[in-house]
Amino acid sequence: MQGDPGPARTRAEGRVSVPVTIGDRLELFVDTRLVDRMDAVSLRLHEPCPAPLANSPLLIAYTTVIVDGGRYRAWYRSIDPGYSGDRYDGNPGESTHYAESLDGHEWDFPRNTAILRESPFSHNFAPFLDDRPGVPTDERFKALAGLHDRSIAEIRRHAPGLVAPDTVGGLYAFGSPDGFTWRRLCDQPVIRSHAAGGYGFDSQNVAFWSEAEGCYVCFLRTWETPHGELRTISRSTSMDFESWTEPIPTNANLPGEHLYTSATRPYFRAPHIYLALPTRLVPDRGDSTDILFMSMRAGESTYERPFTDAFIRPGMDPARWGNRSNYVAHNVVPTGPTELSIYHKSGHRYTLRTDGFVSVHAGVAPGELTTVPVVFDGNELVVNASTSAAGSLAVEVQRADGSPVDGFALSDCRTVTGDGVEIAVRWAGDADLSRLSGTPVRLRFVMRECDLYSYRFRNGTRSGSIPSTFRM
Repeated sequence: MQGDPGPARTRAEGRVSVPVTIGDRLELFVDTRLVDRMDAVSLRLHEPCPAPLANSPLLIAYTTVIVDGGRYRAWYRSIDPGYSGDRYDGNPGESTHYAESLDGHEWDFPRNTAILRESPFSHNFAPFLDDRPGVPTDERFKALAGLHDRSIAEIRRHAPGLVAPDTVGGLYAFGSPDGFTWRRLCDQPVIRSHAAGGYGFDSQNVAFWSEAEGCYVCFLRTWETPHGELRTISRSTSMDFESWTEPIPTNANLPGEHLYTSATRPYFRAPHIYLALPTRLVPDRGDSTDILFMSMRAGESTYERPFTDAFIRPGMDPARWGNRSNYVAHNVVPTGPTELSIYHKSGHRYTLRTDGFVSVHAGVAPGELTTVPVVFDGNELVVNASTSAAGSLAVEVQRADGSPVDGFALSDCRTVTGDGVEIAVRWAGDADLSRLSGTPVRLRFVMRECDLYSYRFRNGTRSGSIPSTFRM
């Protein structure tokens, strides 16, 4: 465990208690958007654990990992082992390769040849599975790739003829039916290189279809920040993957801080929340790097950063303290019923419990958190939580004015002790929450020696026994 944004506060700053409709969606604690009060509890950033190195690991650079039809699929940049020339962006040794896995642990490399060898696009080719309803079958996969004008000019100086004469700086759109055979969707870049050089593109520029926003979203490398010229991240959107809005700065950087990549993607269990694992670059320390954690709500353009310390540190391996040695693949994927995996450039796979990025943490002294008024849909409340043997969690459902709802007061709740990603909270008489569905309510979580990771409402069967790992 790591990271604490500071002492517990009595009320989230600037919180307006207007009811928020959450329906049956999962809510994480990566921000305090739905928090009204916190007393004797704090947000805690949890450190991913390195798994044992696989026999056939995924050694990555500018990699994307997705789950597709029971397979884990990865696209990554490779360098031809026979190439001995200069290592500038878009050099002749760069190509895009493919790997796949049945379990997300051991990887196979079924195609030994490159699936894309075309400068400058092989430098930062970033595919995704397009989930847009009605997407044509020959565009089931899409990608953005490209470099800025300065890099194109450098390629032409080093390797005349390597880049097509009509190629200019910017991000080009690609489509594919299977992730192997790719074609350009437009002759010209869909996001053009900025005349002043503010749009860098010399990084992994990532895009996806946002279910929550109903449009495509791209996070790209730019350089202009309130703190001067720094590597940073901007956001653009598109309805058709061809016409994109003017990129908007996310202003994620601290003074003097370079953010090399964004690795931003909707969390698969809560697609209205985008998770970001950017690489932080420290130029005055030999260009050493580490991984940060940020998030963004769908439709917004500013990252939430309650934690400013590293999410994944370089560690004890001296090689990980070298120039640009710490990157993670785009996308956090499930590799088990209760496990998430993050793939590191070194070949190591890092794991977290499901939803386990940030928790509301209570120590030995009891603490509590109360939400803003929310409007839900369902008949039961499910939490992802972990207590010690002496710890506990109980929930009170309140009216919008803060008074307990009859039958759902704290004294009515069956105290939870245990550890699980989907624990159904119960009250005396097995009271059914459906009568409160559609009505603004607050949730008051009271806990001791407990970490609360997420919660959601759902329409459950409300039958069967409680697993033995829980005591209620």
